[in-house]
Amino acid sequence: MTTTDVFHADFCAERLKALADPHRLRLIEALRPGELTVSDLAEFLDAELVTVSHHLKVLKHAQLVQVRRDGRFMYYQLHPDLRCSGPRAARLLDLGCCRLELPEKQN
Repeated sequence: MTTTDVFHADFCAERLKALADPHRLRLIEALRPGELTVSDLAEFLDAELVTVSHHLKVLKHAQLVQVRRDGRFMYYQLHPDLRCSGPRAARLLDLGCCRLELPEKQN
C-alpha cells in the first residue's frame, strides 16, 4: 500500500531530532537575533569550539541553520525558511511540519 506523505514525516522527524538536545536548542535561541560565529556561540554556551561545531553540523544537516564564510570566519544563522510572520514571529520557528514557540527573552 502506497501513501502520500503530504506531512513529510521523515523530514519533520529529522528536524525534531536535531532539536532534541539542550545545547542545540540554546544555539537556536542564540541565533534568533542574527548571525554569529562559532566562537561567539561557544562563548554563549560556555562550551568548547569542537562541541559547538558538532552541534552546528547537526543543525545544518537538518536545514535549521545555514552558514557563510567570510575569510577564516564561519557565520551561522537560522535558516530563512524558519522565519514566521505576525505578532509573535520573533518567538516562533516554522519547521514546515509544525511550529515551535520559544519563550520570550529574559532581561
